[in-house]
Amino acid sequence: MKDIHEVLRQKQAKYAQLGKQIEMLQQAAEKLREVAPLLAESDEEDNVVLAEVDDAGSADALAAKAGASGGGSTGSKAARPTAPRWP
Repeated sequence: MKDIHEVLRQKQAKYAQLGKQIEMLQQAAEKLREVAPLLAESDEEDNVVLAEVDDAGSADALAAKAGASGGGSTGSKAARPTAPRWP
């Protein structure tokens, strides 16, 4: 049979550990609340940049399709949109 004082000490230690974890999670949540608006603003700017890249990519694809000579498979590959590659 376990000593009741030892069990109590273990439970209190676990309780203290959980309290610290809860406090750390609350601090992280506060930081996320502070950062979330900044990330939202950044996402809007990124979407504008990505839209501009997509428009430029579509123009390049159309130019490649117009410049392609008669090959059926080559024409279909030029018509497919491609993801922009970052350096």
